[in-house]
This record gives sequence, C-alpha cells and structure tokens, in this order.
Amino acid sequence: MVNIDLFRLLSRPSASKIVMLVIDGLGGIPDPKTGKTELESAHTPNLDALATKGITGLSEPISPGITPGSAPGHLALFGYDPPTFQIGRGVLEALGIDFDIKIGDIAARGNFCTVDKNGVITDRRAGRISTKESSKLCRLLDGTDIDGVKILIQPVKEHRLVVIFRGEGLSADVSDSDPQQTGVHARDVIMFNQQANRMADIANRFIAQAKEKLAGHYPANMILLRGFSKRPQFPAITDIYKLKAAAIATYPMYRGLAKTVGMEVLKTGSTIEDEFKTLKQNFEQYDFFFIHIKETDAAGEDGDFSRKVISLEKIDRLLPDLTSLEPDVIVITGDHSTPALLKGHSWHPVPVLLYSKYCRPDGVRSFYESACITGGMGRIAATSIMPLAMANALKLDKFGA
Repeated sequence: MVNIDLFRLLSRPSASKIVMLVIDGLGGIPDPKTGKTELESAHTPNLDALATKGITGLSEPISPGITPGSAPGHLALFGYDPPTFQIGRGVLEALGIDFDIKIGDIAARGNFCTVDKNGVITDRRAGRISTKESSKLCRLLDGTDIDGVKILIQPVKEHRLVVIFRGEGLSADVSDSDPQQTGVHARDVIMFNQQANRMADIANRFIAQAKEKLAGHYPANMILLRGFSKRPQFPAITDIYKLKAAAIATYPMYRGLAKTVGMEVLKTGSTIEDEFKTLKQNFEQYDFFFIHIKETDAAGEDGDFSRKVISLEKIDRLLPDLTSLEPDVIVITGDHSTPALLKGHSWHPVPVLLYSKYCRPDGVRSFYESACITGGMGRIAATSIMPLAMANALKLDKFGA
C-alpha cells in the first residue's frame, strides 16, 4: 500500500513529463483455438518496440484473485489504495457529466437493460442503444417523486444513465439491483443497516415504476442500478505528487474519476485520434497526463475477441502520435483484464510497460501477457506503478539521511 504522507514529503515539482496510457480491459486469456490472448494475437510493432526499450511486468489491481471494478482499478493506478479509498460508480458517472451533486444526494449508475416476459435479464446493456434513444427514455423517467424524494435522471452514454435521489434521510448503504449477469432476475435493493431502510424502499419503488413505464420500449424495457454513493473527499493527486495533472477521456465515468482525484479534465473528441491530438495540443501545459481508451474493454465485455484485437492494433498504429512527443516517462497498462472469453472483468493480472531513459531494459521484446510474466518489473501491486513513474521522472527526493 502506498503511504500518501510519505509521497507528500518526497515528491517535488519538475519539468519532466509523465504520460499514463490506460488501455481499459487490456489483459486477456488465450483463445482455445489458437492458444493466444487478444494482445498476443494483435500485430503491435510499436508496443513491442517500446517494450524492448523499457521494462515490463504484470500488475495486480487489488490483490490476487480479486476482480476489480473500473473505479478501484484506476484508483490503484493513480496510487490510491482501493480498499481505503472507495467511491461508488454513481458519483463517478454524475461527476463525469458535470452534474451538480448536492450534499445529501445519493447517486446510482444505471443501465437500460432487456428482460423477457418472465423478468429474466437477457441483455444487461439493451443492445447498447444509442445515446439519443436513451436520452428519450431518461426524460420519460425523470422527475419522479416518491414520499418526498425527488428522482432525477440524466443520460450518460449509450445504455448508461445516472439516477440521483434527492431528499431527507437517505443513505448510500444499500445493495445493487444489477446482478451483473444475464439469465437471472434483477435483485431487490437491500439495506445494509437500519439507517438505509428508507433508501432501499424508495429505490425498489422507483425501479418498479420504471419497469412499468419502460414496458413497451424493447430492448430497453427495464433498468438496473448499482454503485449507490455520495461524493467523497479524496486527497488530490496534485497535492500528493506535486503534479500539474490532466485527464483525457471520452467516457464520463473516467472524467468523473479524474476530477475526484484533482486532475483537470481536458475537452476532447470521441476517437483515439482525437485523444492523442488533445495530448499534443496540451503537452506543454501539464507534467502528468492520464489518457483513457475504452474500446478494448467494450469489445471484451461483448465477448468479441476479434474486435478487441482490432482495437489493440489501432492503438498501436497511433502510438507514434504519443511517443513522438518524447515524454520523459511512458506507462502503458490497463485498469483490469477483460477477456473476451469471459465477457467481463476478471482477476487476471494486467500487463504493464514503463519506459524512460533511466529504466533497466529487461530483455522482453514483446508486449503481451506471457512475455510480461518474465519482465524485470515482476508481478507488482498496481499502486506501485505511480511511484515507479515518479521515480523515473526524477520527481522524488531521497528518503532519509
């Protein structure tokens, strides 16, 4: 676990620049037909060249055997211990769309989903309906009042939405309705303590009303809620590491997460090309960049092995747009593994690559899982990546006399 107070003491400002490229859901497991993972199947000469010059390994986002969500996976990459610094998905989504969360509000992340006539979930993402369509459905649900609690609905992207519960006596200590699998019914929202009884009751009544209103809107004929949360107060990455930090991300949740840890979120377009262009345009103004790429994770969650391979190859083709800027430190990794074979996040450790002129090259010539197992970085906690980046950027003072 990273000692935040220690890094407050050791960190120092400098002109050197760090770029952390997070390829969401990067890790995979072998296709039974070929024996190769998505990353191993992809043609990635630029990633391989960088691996040859840098140092590689595998990282554990939480600990061995634990499957991480997106928020804890990213917090670990930023140097925050996930069990200590917890944040709900709902707040991240709300912050990502610049929603004004007030004191006492409870935010939940929502999915429009598909259920059959028996209420069994057949698609957790309602076929990834368009943002335009989900916006119409959000307006249908918005403004409900249940026992003095106003329920505000905002679209996020595609099938995703944010649900804000605003009223007295609400607690975030409730369970999700989303079982995060198909072939089962949605769960009831359950209180974790007596103080959350009102919240659980309101949430369940809202879900029941939403089901009625959405009945004729197949494939988005139901909603699932998870990540009930209030806005937390985390120490800022700018304070801990003395960085002028910027985030470049297309998906609202990751922009929200960046805001939570004190990064400035830059406006960018919707493509990887746009993100790298935004990096170039702002490269002189910041000394730390977090760049998030979502395509790989979406393909993995859809079980589309080939699409994930294509996305990795696209990233590789565009990588020279990043490396040509010659940042002092480049970190390339993922927040978790999303094997297409599993159609979801998994517990498998994630490949990580670090390049700087001060690292010790380890003899690894390719950037994929079985190669990174032999890398000089070894198998490390994801929370160690940020300190290593800082050290290679010469942004840490010596500890002790």
